[in-house]
Amino acid sequence: METRDVCIVGAGPAGLTAGILTARAGLDTLVLDGGDPILERNAHLENVPGFPAGVNARRFLDLTREQAERNDCPIREGRVKRVSIADDGRFDVHIDGADERLTADYVICTSWADTEYLADIDVGLVQRGSKTYVDVDEHGESDVDGLYAAGRIAEKHHQTVVAAGDGASVALTVIDESEVPFYHDWVAPEGYFTSRDRDVPPGCEEITDEERERREKEAREVMRSHFSEPHPEEPTQHPSVEE
Repeated sequence: METRDVCIVGAGPAGLTAGILTARAGLDTLVLDGGDPILERNAHLENVPGFPAGVNARRFLDLTREQAERNDCPIREGRVKRVSIADDGRFDVHIDGADERLTADYVICTSWADTEYLADIDVGLVQRGSKTYVDVDEHGESDVDGLYAAGRIAEKHHQTVVAAGDGASVALTVIDESEVPFYHDWVAPEGYFTSRDRDVPPGCEEITDEERERREKEAREVMRSHFSEPHPEEPTQHPSVEE
């Protein structure tokens, strides 16, 4: 039986962003990718900060996935068929086609507005037409301890930047409620804290000019490798569109 601190259901902007933050905080995190992300239907993504002329939506997903994996947040293909609560209070995550279940202290649901896999858990749900959402508070917490939701399944807006921001916010809530010390995730220039006789806060880092230049060079090389050629995949269509 595999055990993780955090299991994230869904590998769209909300799930990947949440995974980046929880993994960087030191929580053993796994993102489960059920396939067919909604963002892949986008012809050209034009509302995300940092891309003045927009960006290919599939390229954006590739970049975010790579960022998660570079921060020790693995992504595994697998559709979650059921989440249940074990006798010890942890969550058992049952993956379609897998022989063994996955156990986690925290589950963050970031899938599309489909809650069937939560049928075994007495969690509050909200019905809006044909869609069902997880009822959460302003921090993404459900009424079941350790179960969170972010993005569309938490009834947030569709926009990529909104989903990513909500995933980040929920991740910080999980981090705050875990045993990880205060977490800021800020890379500062050398001496920013220590030259003022302050300890570097947990989750922060001071780096030298040489290290900053090395990281900037690597960042440029990574971006060049992603944008040197057009993305090979075309946007997908909504299932209801007839060919």
